[in-house]
Amino acid sequence: MRDAYHEELDSIGESLVEMARLVGSAIGRATTAMLDADLKLAESVIAADQKVDDLQHDLEARAIALLARQQPVATDLRIVVTSLRMSADLERSGDLAQHVAKLARLRFPDTAVPRDLHATILEMGQLAQRLMAKAAEVIITKDVDLALQLEQDDDEMDLLHRTLFQHLMDDRWRHGIETAVDVTLLGRYYERFADHAVSVAKRVVYLVTGEHADELQAADAPVEGA
Repeated sequence: MRDAYHEELDSIGESLVEMARLVGSAIGRATTAMLDADLKLAESVIAADQKVDDLQHDLEARAIALLARQQPVATDLRIVVTSLRMSADLERSGDLAQHVAKLARLRFPDTAVPRDLHATILEMGQLAQRLMAKAAEVIITKDVDLALQLEQDDDEMDLLHRTLFQHLMDDRWRHGIETAVDVTLLGRYYERFADHAVSVAKRVVYLVTGEHADELQAADAPVEGA
């Protein structure tokens, strides 16, 4: 009975990894669809989000059944509860990738992104994909140090996000209000996607240590004047 119980816990972890890999792929493909005005690819990203939703619903059902049947305590309880929270982060990440794809579909056969911002949006999409790949690795390895690195990696996304706004606020902006709104939304989608990847990593830190990532980082920070 206990073996079956721990196999189910492992299965929940495997579902989280699958979700992370799916949404990481989705944000990469959505970015390509956006920049290339590829309607077929955009439609495939939109349709594929259903699989992420199905995985989350299945994971939730299994986690709640475990709570009811096994009444786990200590570390096992942390695994179940934290897994539920991570699945919510990952499902929302999938929604954000879908939003990018829907914007690509909305503007087809044009693209929402002006040519002079293609490189920035491409970099944001690639970074979002790398962050989620690292989050998947953290789920697998339970590597606390790697998990804590994600927040530093996210600083790069924040910098790119600010770069977009600098373009929007520039007096030389000539792409109109509608495009400005599109670019603003895109920047927000990528920035939030990265935040969810960081959140997943932080939840793994809590799962492993029983402490919140912010508390660990504060404890490790050098004391002024020391």
